[in-house]
Amino acid sequence: MKLTTKGHYSVKALLDLSLQPGYGPTSVKAIAHRQELPAPYLEKLLIEMRRAGLVRSVRGAQGGYQLARKPAQISLGQILEAVGETVEPLPRHEPDATQAEDWVTFTLWHRLHQKLKEALYSISLADLYYDARSWQASQGQETSFII
Repeated sequence: MKLTTKGHYSVKALLDLSLQPGYGPTSVKAIAHRQELPAPYLEKLLIEMRRAGLVRSVRGAQGGYQLARKPAQISLGQILEAVGETVEPLPRHEPDATQAEDWVTFTLWHRLHQKLKEALYSISLADLYYDARSWQASQGQETSFII
């Protein structure tokens, strides 16, 4: 599975929001600048994630977007689903009823697909955050956080 630009930008934006003190609101412009993302496209993704209940928007001078739940309660699968990403390893396939190996292959890919989906929904935004921080620390890098 390859994470598309849409999925990658969405994860980057939510990781950025998870870094805000008290998970307070942040402007699209600030997120776009820190993560080097195009602001208009990021705004569209945040609207999609708001509709899915992952973020909420706050109006006003100090407004912007903020997480709607704690990072540990937001999964990678939910983020990807919110922006219309799917995990489809193969085109739709109907196995040949006369070919046992066709059924074995079909069953194998079906099981792998299910395991991949389970994994995506078991990895939280908090997990991704700590994985990235651990990697940065192991590399002796500062903890400035650009994904």
